[in-house]
Amino acid sequence: MTRDLILSIDNGTQSVRALIFDLKGNLLYKKRVPMQPYVSREPGWAEQDVGYYWTSLCQACQMLWSETPVSKEAIAGVTLTTQRATMINLDKSGKPLRKAMVWLDQRRTSGLKPIGGLWGLAFKLSGMSETVAYFQAEAESNWIKRYQPDIWKKTNKFLFLSGYLTYCLTGRFVDSVGCQVGYIPFDYKKKVWAPSWDWKWRLTHIEPQMLPDLIPPAGVLGQITRQAAADTGIPEGLPMIAAAADKACEVIGAGCLEPHIGCLSYGTTATINTTHYKYVEAIPLIPPYPSAVPDAYSLEIQIYRGYWMVSWFTEQFAQLEQQMAKARGVEVETLIEDLLHEVPPGSMGLILQPYWSPGVKVPGPEAKGAVIGFGDVHNRAHFYRAMLEGLAYALREGKEREEKRSGVDITELRVSGGGSQSDSAMQLTADIFGMSTARSHIYETSGLGAAIDAAVGLKLHRSFKEAVVEMTHIGRCFEPDLNTHKIYNQLYNRVYKQMYKKLKPLYEEIRDITGYPKRVGDV
Repeated sequence: MTRDLILSIDNGTQSVRALIFDLKGNLLYKKRVPMQPYVSREPGWAEQDVGYYWTSLCQACQMLWSETPVSKEAIAGVTLTTQRATMINLDKSGKPLRKAMVWLDQRRTSGLKPIGGLWGLAFKLSGMSETVAYFQAEAESNWIKRYQPDIWKKTNKFLFLSGYLTYCLTGRFVDSVGCQVGYIPFDYKKKVWAPSWDWKWRLTHIEPQMLPDLIPPAGVLGQITRQAAADTGIPEGLPMIAAAADKACEVIGAGCLEPHIGCLSYGTTATINTTHYKYVEAIPLIPPYPSAVPDAYSLEIQIYRGYWMVSWFTEQFAQLEQQMAKARGVEVETLIEDLLHEVPPGSMGLILQPYWSPGVKVPGPEAKGAVIGFGDVHNRAHFYRAMLEGLAYALREGKEREEKRSGVDITELRVSGGGSQSDSAMQLTADIFGMSTARSHIYETSGLGAAIDAAVGLKLHRSFKEAVVEMTHIGRCFEPDLNTHKIYNQLYNRVYKQMYKKLKPLYEEIRDITGYPKRVGDV
């Protein structure tokens, strides 16, 4: 039997999926195990039992073998993509020392001594002091070292979820270069651990031996161990190929291999990404992330709360739809979607700026969400449409920032993530950007991107270009309505783009008066 199928494991925030792809990018089999994203012992905390990730992965794989006709003998290799920036402490025997600190965790370490000397002077002169202090306060290692010093002292390995699951599967402390996104001493330009003199080591208190060896995407991480085979049902000895973090895999899984193709992700965090083969900072002094392609970078602009806002809106304003959905036995999102059709494009002048969480530089740490233009005609349907329009405006602004910094115009748009399944949201996006906007042929673009890495690494496709051409396909394409685009274009240029700079002084005043959001160093 020909070994030409790929097992792609995608451990996201809300589920883990075991996926079987062929070399044409067809999703042949899928098993999904829902997951509780986190538990919270204190306000703002987000933690999860480390073993929960592994048992959920094992369950998804075992379901795949028992509930589908897939032949294990046809599997050429396995690959893994995971949520970013979820951190795990292991002792010398490879056992977890505490719960995983999930990427949604909001705790910060206040009162840390700022970096001094030449580094401190350089940051002051470049206007980076607050950004570096933000990095220091956000670093999970600093919180653990201060408040759980015994655990930090016992920590032998400090890994991302991707590194931990790779260890469970291969028995090796290795991870993909493409997964290194977080508050760690990583050189994003050279895509290696930072040199010993780099300031990141001083601010994170991480020691070099605590980190895994790095393998580029499409490289071999190891082979499935006997124990992992027993736990998951994956054949022992099967090669495990390095992929990348879920967002990076999503980009190539949507077919965005060239810098002129923009990838919009309508997930918990909304992003616009482009793949570049030279180092470009979309926001000065904020590095691009590693791509799922070994010699490339993923230029990314984030709207942190993104399509989380849909869940927020549902919880806060859609009790009626929740009751109706329960009574009818349908998804509440289907009923909320109907609200979009009650309101004309532009939401009758209601404009929303989606900064529900502060940023680092653009927007800055003082940023807040804002809604302007209210009148007595407006209701929650207008608010809902304004919310989706505001997210699209913010992503269009990100597109323009990337174009300006890179010198490359984005001429095509691909959309993935949960929000991409909404025809209304897709049409709204096409109208705001004034561009043809296409969704991918399958929903599982992160898993597909990981499978592309595996196909290249296993030499089942000769190059990333060939793999992307063969394995990614455009689904439905939405064309902009020119009259609607004209309305959006005026609102975007004359109103939305002016909001942040005009409101920024007021945001700063609110921050000074209320103490929210807290400044770095505030107790």
